[in-house]
Amino acid sequence: MNFDPPPVQIGTRVHTEMPSRFRRATVTDWSRANKRGETVDSFLEGPCFDPDGNLYVTDIPHGRVFRIRPDGEWDQVAEYDGEPNGLARHPDGRLFIADYKQGLLALDPGTGRVEPVLARRNSERFKGINDLQFAGNGDLYFTDQGQTGLQDPTGRVFRLTADGRLDCLLSNGPSPNGLALSAQEDVLFVAMTRDNAVWRLPLLPDGGTAKVGRFAQFRGTSGPDGMAADRAGNVLLAHASLGAVFVLGPQGEVVARIASCRGATVTNLAFGGAERRTLFITESASGSVLAADWDVEGLPLAA
Repeated sequence: MNFDPPPVQIGTRVHTEMPSRFRRATVTDWSRANKRGETVDSFLEGPCFDPDGNLYVTDIPHGRVFRIRPDGEWDQVAEYDGEPNGLARHPDGRLFIADYKQGLLALDPGTGRVEPVLARRNSERFKGINDLQFAGNGDLYFTDQGQTGLQDPTGRVFRLTADGRLDCLLSNGPSPNGLALSAQEDVLFVAMTRDNAVWRLPLLPDGGTAKVGRFAQFRGTSGPDGMAADRAGNVLLAHASLGAVFVLGPQGEVVARIASCRGATVTNLAFGGAERRTLFITESASGSVLAADWDVEGLPLAA
């Protein structure tokens, strides 16, 4: 990538780390498939806030969801037979989970009960759901990534409407991952991890999409992962091998680079704090949540 002019450089700080009592240094099915069989004690993802300022995160390989209270204390909310990745808060207070193994789930954060919402489509299992976001009208967008990539560009982007209709918006994605809606909700940005790019999907009045294109291109051994958007029209993306959050302007130009102060596996982010002007970022390899200040209010991620 050529930056002209060079992007603004912003630092991060460690907000919190997973306590040792919750770490599990074991080999799991997930680590066999995604980490060459390495021992993985945690892999944090899916940051999501509730109205009380509690931050929820997932631990993919061990099937857990945690609540991090404003005072920094960690509580395990749920553990189940799954691989939870993205989280999104429903207006009724439930947390919807993009689960690679079990499909679309809903978690009651009060009881820890996990229930299926959509496990299959037309009697077929999903490839592996990765991330999700609610629109203002209650529609839910989610990515079906699986093990797709440039060798198998068949990843999908779905919309589950508030009245229960499931639409497939895209079926040729090389590893669709994080999502971000524009402020007007007329464009959906999708991180295509193995294409090392962000794609731009116009959302048409008839419910479909057309003229899908690359919005930004990156490099590295992994690629763009979780995303968020702010009030100024910027798209912020976590890059899972470059150790940073990149802020993209209206034409996909990199206007700022928010560098990790811990590891390079920066996977997802959420706005929180006063006026949603603080970024909370998962650095998955170290089990850390980083924080950085941003001068623009982030768009809410709840319906």
